[in-house]
Amino acid sequence: MIERPSLKPSLMAAEVVPGAMVFEFFTPGMSSILVNAGARFVIYDMEHTGLGFETLKWLFASCRGLPLEPMVRVPRGDYTWLARSLDLGARGVMIPMVESRAQAQDIVQSCRYPGQGRRGAAFGFAQCDYQGGDVSRKMDAYIARTLVIAQIETERGLEQVEEIAAVDGIDVLWVGHFDLSNFMGIPGQFDHPDFDRAMTHVATVARRHGKIAGFMATDPAWMARARKMGYTMLAAGTDTGLLQASYSELIKTM
Repeated sequence: MIERPSLKPSLMAAEVVPGAMVFEFFTPGMSSILVNAGARFVIYDMEHTGLGFETLKWLFASCRGLPLEPMVRVPRGDYTWLARSLDLGARGVMIPMVESRAQAQDIVQSCRYPGQGRRGAAFGFAQCDYQGGDVSRKMDAYIARTLVIAQIETERGLEQVEEIAAVDGIDVLWVGHFDLSNFMGIPGQFDHPDFDRAMTHVATVARRHGKIAGFMATDPAWMARARKMGYTMLAAGTDTGLLQASYSELIKTM
């Protein structure tokens, strides 16, 4: 069994690990474009985009042989979304609106095989790059490589963030900034003192529990702010916004 290196050691060593979130441009060339740009992971979004499993499988296949970890944000933390995404080759799963310890525990159970969880077996297929090999070794390797990313993006999740972070198997606490501001009653007010405190609190809790703090930044100022707070798994996005801004800047010169 040939196993590609995982991002986990770099993340757990508190290195800054850059990547991207993709919402619209589900094309086979995107994986190479992101590698050329310096990304080490890509998170394809299924929550807001209509992306389906057939296309997701094809996108994951386009990452084979590249130093890029394919991941996905599922619509909800249900077994069907999580287990199927992992079977297709996801190296990480992002779950929106995690709000309790019990929910976090169910998510981890869905991502791990018997002995540690309740995930069903499907070996020799996409997640294995169609290779054979010892099943016990595979299960250990897939548990070790899989990143479980819990999004803290509601007032309930914020209240329970210590309990969520304490769950073994949750690797990353990721702030969903738009939803969090909405649920805090300050929609889009990212400079509000309460929002600033919330973001700082999530990063502090992550460090205290040996977890990673993650965030998607849409411009250099956001990136610098998140890094200063202690966020180390950082995605550039959105793909639509970045493309439009680049076209707009060039078109202005015409």
